Amino acid sequence: VGTQTITYTYTNGNGCTNSATTVIDVNPLPTVSAGSYGPVCVDGADITLAGTPVGGTFSGVGVTGNVFEPSLGTQTVTYTYTNGNGCTNSATTVITVNLLPVVSAGTYGPVCVDAADISLVGSPAGGTFSGVGVTGNLFDPSVGTQTITYTYADGNGCSNAATTTIIVNPLPVVSGTQVNVLCNGGSTGSIDLSVTGGSG
Repeated sequence: VGTQTITYTYTNGNGCTNSATTVIDVNPLPTVSAGSYGPVCVDGADITLAGTPVGGTFSGVGVTGNVFEPSLGTQTVTYTYTNGNGCTNSATTVITVNLLPVVSAGTYGPVCVDAADISLVGSPAGGTFSGVGVTGNLFDPSVGTQTITYTYADGNGCSNAATTTIIVNPLPVVSGTQVNVLCNGGSTGSIDLSVTGGSG
């Protein structure tokens, strides 16, 4: 790099020598940066890329113009810049894209509408349940069949959710036939002789 003087020396067949010089200007490459980004989650919004000096171009998987799409996963992005002297340099940066956690809301029931509250267990542990009839990690069957959601965020700040449906069955409708009877001692009353949907 810099201005250099180059000398060419030649001797002919008569033993006569001469030389010539030329000056070569060697320009340095531009100092280029592709920037730093992330880490991000795979479902995150597109990332706006900014390289220096301004005026270069980005390239790589998931790159369109100066925008990077995280849905394609972790990628190495290249920024290339050419200065006014026609000297080109490039720099790379790795954008780490974290996957969403695999989440399960568990499986429960079916249960009867008068059953005790159901303890909910999602995985990984540490998430939160939500939905009609849900308080903390308990579900109240009295509200009937419901779809509940379990949401979990991992150490990378990536969140995912899963749902499960708890089927709550109503109690059977019970009916009977009353017949008046004469009881011992002269008192009267009634008794169910048959029950539909159960036993009498």
